[in-house]
Amino acid sequence: MRGETNERRSWSERTFTIIVNGRKKEVATKELSYADIINLAYDNNPPTGPNIVITVTFKRGENDKQGTLLPGDSIKIKDGMIFNVTATDKS
Repeated sequence: MRGETNERRSWSERTFTIIVNGRKKEVATKELSYADIINLAYDNNPPTGPNIVITVTFKRGENDKQGTLLPGDSIKIKDGMIFNVTATDKS
């Protein structure tokens, strides 16, 4: 039992290295939300406004998955995953 507890503890303390808009980021969670990724991309200061649309794409996910995240989505991450976050003005 004791070894099992240590194994769980080391997994929960693990960090993952991901790339967000070309910059390495260290995260300590296995899952990130659309909002989490935007905050990583813009250092917790994302652009705002009535016409701002933010697109989040990813590649190198689990099983080499790639795609787009929408508001409210979450994704399991792995080391080396790449995220591109783009804000545009839809006006």
